Amino acid sequence: MGIKAALPRYELYLYSAVLAGALIWAGSWIFEASSDNVNRKAFKESVRPGWHYFGRKMDVSDFEWVMWFSTFRNHILFALTGHVIFAKIFTLLAPKIGIYGCKHRSLIFAMYGGLVVLVTMGWTFMALVVSHCIILYSVALVKKKWMCFAAGLSTLASIKLEPYNSWQEALVTGSFNLQDILFYGGCGFSIMRCMSFALENCDRNEGNYTFSDLLKYNFYLPFFFFGPIMTFDRFHAQANNTQLTRKEREMWNITTKALLHLGVILVVDIFFHYLYILTIPSDMKLVNKLSDWCLAGLAYSNLVYDWIKAAVMFGVINTVATLDHLDPPQPPKCITMLYVFAETHFDRGINDWLCKYVYDYIGENHDKIFKELLATVCTFAVTTLWLGPCEVVYIWSFFNCFGLNFELWVAKFFSIPPFSIMEEAMGEAMSRRIRGVFNAANFWAIVLYNVLSLNSLEFAKLVGRRIIFKGFPLCTLSVLLVTYCGVQLVKERERQQALLEDPDPVKQVDGGKEKAE
Repeated sequence: MGIKAALPRYELYLYSAVLAGALIWAGSWIFEASSDNVNRKAFKESVRPGWHYFGRKMDVSDFEWVMWFSTFRNHILFALTGHVIFAKIFTLLAPKIGIYGCKHRSLIFAMYGGLVVLVTMGWTFMALVVSHCIILYSVALVKKKWMCFAAGLSTLASIKLEPYNSWQEALVTGSFNLQDILFYGGCGFSIMRCMSFALENCDRNEGNYTFSDLLKYNFYLPFFFFGPIMTFDRFHAQANNTQLTRKEREMWNITTKALLHLGVILVVDIFFHYLYILTIPSDMKLVNKLSDWCLAGLAYSNLVYDWIKAAVMFGVINTVATLDHLDPPQPPKCITMLYVFAETHFDRGINDWLCKYVYDYIGENHDKIFKELLATVCTFAVTTLWLGPCEVVYIWSFFNCFGLNFELWVAKFFSIPPFSIMEEAMGEAMSRRIRGVFNAANFWAIVLYNVLSLNSLEFAKLVGRRIIFKGFPLCTLSVLLVTYCGVQLVKERERQQALLEDPDPVKQVDGGKEKAE
């Protein structure tokens, strides 16, 4: 049924009230668990003194968050600020020395990026990355996609599987706290970019892209260590665009987003003083004593936090990229807005890469069951290699692959008579309600399948067992009811966006009366 199916306003108000009450209720359980157990021995390493203004300890168990916005904040800001300043100085000086700055700006970006990588990681790491570039560039000249995939995935496996990854890591001399993160991040993203270059070169009808095009693409500093990945065709077109203009109020929007990111960082840090959502799941003795509502709130809040972290980290990088007149991949879609596996991802750059070169390439229109199965299996096989093969990743990949296919199977099943005839007869509003019930169950499948990769397999199993089995029927049905309310509010937001894009008159039921919206 159409996405513009409307529901009565009073029904939406009721959904909002139920959802708000449930979130406050679950949050109060988490707050109580955090306050009562702040001095537990198991919390000693991950809950430490925070801002003295609050007089409370702070959850510091997430290394990535602490790295970005505390311990190495100044180093990261210094490198990114230097990139912006370096590019600006070149833009001002280029005309005076007879260089057309807009034409060579991608080269300047790569020069600065290469210099920072060299100074930070040393010449052996630089040589390793360049050797990956040379290998994949050589294969790209053959213009055979299967060879590009074979070479790229083999190279990626060399930094993800023992003993090859340890051997390559040993080539990098020196030691500092960020070395492992920068090594695997830099090599991993570099290989994925090289594969994008090679595959795009295969699609080029005349001639080949140059090796310098690959280096300019690969050594763009804001994307180098932490992503996101921008496919080569998009980067090449935008970085070589000589007509550099700003849209109306673009600088205002960039400034607003930067301030918003700063505000979110402060809010998250404040929340970490009161809600120890990352530390509690690691203490299974404590988790077993918590209420069902507290467990549901912990599982949901962990996924929301992971989205916020990705949105802020990529948002900071994207702000710099936007200043360079690029249109980078946007932050991932919030977990709250997800109720189908087809839209579930936590890194839009990797998601775009996988969709373009694997999922859409094999699955085409995604309406054939066998092709969809093959496309999803291949996609999650590459994803498993990207994340690093291990038990948790295998389980995560299997269940997400199954969920994606199961959605298609269910959609196919209910699209045949008599189900399709029954749906047409019941009307759009009732169809939306019934679909919302299935979407609510699907939402929790997404939560459980993904929380195991963020916390642990034991925590995910406990949450599933308590909500689905031990908590049945009261907890199970109440959690599904709250989730159903949230899904309907998300559908209402999607309906309003659809109306803005295609403002056709749509009838909405309001207190038993129909009117044009």
